[in-house]
Amino acid sequence: MARARIYKPAKTAMQSGRAKTRKWVLEFEPDHARQIDPLMGWTSSRDTQTQLLLRFDTQEEAVAYANKHGIEFQISEPKTQKRSIKAYADNFKYGRQGLWTH
Repeated sequence: MARARIYKPAKTAMQSGRAKTRKWVLEFEPDHARQIDPLMGWTSSRDTQTQLLLRFDTQEEAVAYANKHGIEFQISEPKTQKRSIKAYADNFKYGRQGLWTH
């Protein structure tokens, strides 16, 4: 039986944009271990489902798809990002707490 993971991807650390983070993803877990080719040394696998990545607008759609096709799944809830909103002008205000070095 196929196993899958349903999650909402996090923002990449390399970019400030939020592309590809709004949709839910269904990603299959590997059924077989990867093997090393003795001639070339490349890593390969017979499992083609690991190459498949399905995107859904909502978590419910992903769960419905998995149930319909008999896929065992695990849901990873997204973590909320804690933001501290500051203005650039706060670096120069009079009663500033903290060290000022130039």
